[in-house]
Amino acid sequence: MTISQTRLPGLMLIEPDVFSDSRGFFKETWNQKKYAEQGLNLNFVQDNISFSTHGVLRGLHFQNPNQQGKLVQVLLGEVYDVAVDLRIGSPDFGRWLGFTLSSENHYQLYVPKGFAHGFCVVSETALVGYKCTDFYNPNSEYCLRWNDPDLAISWPVDQPDLSAKDAAGLSLKDLTEEILPIYQEDQ
Repeated sequence: MTISQTRLPGLMLIEPDVFSDSRGFFKETWNQKKYAEQGLNLNFVQDNISFSTHGVLRGLHFQNPNQQGKLVQVLLGEVYDVAVDLRIGSPDFGRWLGFTLSSENHYQLYVPKGFAHGFCVVSETALVGYKCTDFYNPNSEYCLRWNDPDLAISWPVDQPDLSAKDAAGLSLKDLTEEILPIYQEDQ
């Protein structure tokens, strides 16, 4: 397995070992000991699966309090996955990175606490699985607007299929100190 630190500290792209032959493949999607040996010593408490059709955009979601680190992977299909640093005091506040995650490339993305996260389905359908370091709490959930001009995210669709909650997301300028997480070097 290869874990690569991205340009945004704490945001990690993971290439698991995949063992393929004419019958298919085998991969280990989580092994606490192996990930800890690579510097990702995480305690996951909740697993989620999301199924979506082409053009669906989910996000950009974050929680505060009850911040969640997320280990994201695509089990079927392909998505464009985005993480935005929202940590007050971070030198990278408001910066984002996007990655293609698919069932073909097998990549995982670790999105640390303090980041907004979302994805857009670029294949016909996509099945996305992710592990979370804290429980979902609807009272501490917020949504950052997917098309905020201050972020200028290069999404692969112009008119995504959005939930009402995601369509009503806040702009970066609308986020207050009470909503935003504080930057901590150990995230």
